[in-house]
Amino acid sequence: MNHHTLARASRRLETARLLLEAPARAHAAAIYDSVNTSLPTLGFIAWAQAPWTLERAIRFCEGGLKMVDDGECLIFNAFRRDDRAFVGRIDLHTFDFEVPRAEIGYVGDARQTGAGLMREAVLAVVAFGFRLGLARIEAISEVDNHRALHFAEHALGFRCEGRLHHRERNARGDLCDQMMFATFPSG
Repeated sequence: MNHHTLARASRRLETARLLLEAPARAHAAAIYDSVNTSLPTLGFIAWAQAPWTLERAIRFCEGGLKMVDDGECLIFNAFRRDDRAFVGRIDLHTFDFEVPRAEIGYVGDARQTGAGLMREAVLAVVAFGFRLGLARIEAISEVDNHRALHFAEHALGFRCEGRLHHRERNARGDLCDQMMFATFPSG
């Protein structure tokens, strides 16, 4: 597994209820709407601390596609199959190809909460990462982000591995502790 593996990886995944696609300019309006609607629930997401413009959403989609094209990460925007409603964004990033391992990130649209759609999307990306050859996928969240911690452990089945002290700066710029969760291929 290497950058070429990522650059050549599928740009589209499907589940029973969802279509997951690499970022595209055509997704910008849905992401713009989702971020602005979901702002009250995005307090831990550094890039979502203020209302967005459509232009910012376009740059976000174009920048994400460039990272995918460059083999830097894998990004999928998830949409419901039935009505193409935006569900959320899932990415595999911070790869260590020697292990190989990566971190997973996910941000859901607040209007889609409770139907298990983000769980379905994230598990599809996890399974895809393992099919590409990953031996480990990590989910890392701030210790105060109880919703994300619960999601990683209880909805996704990731195993808690411990607390990382002063690992990063939070959305306010303060040093924060984070919890690390991980999952591994079955079998």
